[in-house]
Amino acid sequence: METVDLLVFGPHPDDLEIGLGGTIAKHVANGHRVGLCDLTAGEMGTNGTIDERLAEAEAARAVLGAAWRVNLRWPDRAIGGNAEHIRAAATLVREARPRAVAIPYGTDRHPDHVAASQVLTEAVFNSGLRRYDASGDAWKPEWVCYYFINDSMPPSFVVDVSEHYEVKRRALRCHASQFKAAAATAVQTRLTSPLFLQLVESRDAQFGALAGVAFAEGIVVNDLIVRSGLFKNL
Repeated sequence: METVDLLVFGPHPDDLEIGLGGTIAKHVANGHRVGLCDLTAGEMGTNGTIDERLAEAEAARAVLGAAWRVNLRWPDRAIGGNAEHIRAAATLVREARPRAVAIPYGTDRHPDHVAASQVLTEAVFNSGLRRYDASGDAWKPEWVCYYFINDSMPPSFVVDVSEHYEVKRRALRCHASQFKAAAATAVQTRLTSPLFLQLVESRDAQFGALAGVAFAEGIVVNDLIVRSGLFKNL
């Protein structure tokens, strides 16, 4: 596993694009190495086969420019149901040695997103423990950043992704089985409605408008953010 500057986890293929696609593209454009990890293949989703979803995820990786994308193939709708899940994620963090890790925020309408947040928070913490029984040397990222998938709240800060928003749109379009469902056997769902991607964009546009930019993605951190003074542009 090649080391990266930023490691982003998503519960299902398409989740990390929904919540952090613009930020991923921005880090890549700024010369940072980014690794992506999906926990499941989304096999419990209404539309799309496993092979389709894995291929769509790889296509989105190429659009975003990430160095690599792996899938841990945990069972969908059973994230955290095996004690080895924490160990597997901790091992990946140790192998990738990222400066920052991004994981889903802990409040969300989808139980898998909540479970992923809990498991990954523990995994990142454990990866930094010298005596934790997982492969690789202990590694503690600088911090953990939580991103929104469905629900949102006032963030700790936002990332201006205005210049990279079209890349996010292109990455989302790679997941055609989820957002188009054009196949004859497809079932119309909340995701296939054009209103779903409109909802994603409206959230990013709202964060952007509040920050004085076109589009922004919200981030929550548990650490205090230190600034050098009270002037805005310090």
